[in-house]
Formats: sequence, structure tokens, C-alpha cells
Amino acid sequence: MSLSVVEIDRIIEMAWEDRTTFDAIKFQFGLKEQEVIALMRKELKLSSFKLWRKRVQGRKTKHEKIRVFEKGRFKCSRQKQITHNKISKR
Repeated sequence: MSLSVVEIDRIIEMAWEDRTTFDAIKFQFGLKEQEVIALMRKELKLSSFKLWRKRVQGRKTKHEKIRVFEKGRFKCSRQKQITHNKISKR
């Protein structure tokens, strides 16, 4: 499967997000969890990959079947103030 640079960037972004499951990545891009791990290993610096693996390993929110909540999304109280990943001045 050939992925564009934009698709790879989006997969990496989704993989870093705590509440985006591997199932969501599979649904959108057709990549299994192991393929996402391989992509992350290939695309990230070694230190960044190790940080990511430590962060997601065993994390319940990354696996749809073991999530605590059924449906819906977590919404940060400051979410409406965040624009382009930067918190606006208060």
C-alpha cells in the first residue's frame, strides 16, 4: 500500500492522539496496529519512537475493545479556545 506524505502525517498525528484508537486508524487508512507501529518506527526518530511506544503500550484508550467509555468524546474545557494546536491568549 502506497501512502502519500499527507496520509503518513495524518496517521502519525492520529497515533500520537490519546483517544484515537488503532481501530479508527485501520478504518480510515486500512493499517493494522502492527503496521502503524512499523510506520512510526520508520518515520520517527528513534527517541521519538521510544517515547511514543512507552506512551501507548497498554493504554486502554488506544484499543476500542478495552475502552472505559462506550461512545462520545472527551472534550477539554479549553477546547473552544484552542486553534491550530495553540492555546489562544486568555
